[in-house]
Amino acid sequence: MNLNITGVHLEVTPSLRDYLSEKIDRITRHVDNVIAVNVALSVEKLDQKVTVDVHLKGKDIHVEEVAADMYAAIDLVADKLDRQVLKHKEKSTDHFSDKAHKAQELSAGSEA
Repeated sequence: MNLNITGVHLEVTPSLRDYLSEKIDRITRHVDNVIAVNVALSVEKLDQKVTVDVHLKGKDIHVEEVAADMYAAIDLVADKLDRQVLKHKEKSTDHFSDKAHKAQELSAGSEA
């Protein structure tokens, strides 16, 4: 997995980088075909904004969140990203299992 972290109007500290990479690693528990993850951290007045683009095999997921604290925004983005990755995984496994189920029915019907 290729992780790219960019700070817009702020410096990305090592502690912020470690916290973010720890949260982003949660998605690799669900899906192992993550190609790249691009993260943009930005500050606009009092709003802390985190934008994450995840490039999976066959799908790109975009998530962004705004909060008063950068760590809170990272937590919210990680939760959203986790839900979307699980949703994508369920969709892809549902399609595969439907095709396999139909193939079994066809082969069972031809044997009878």
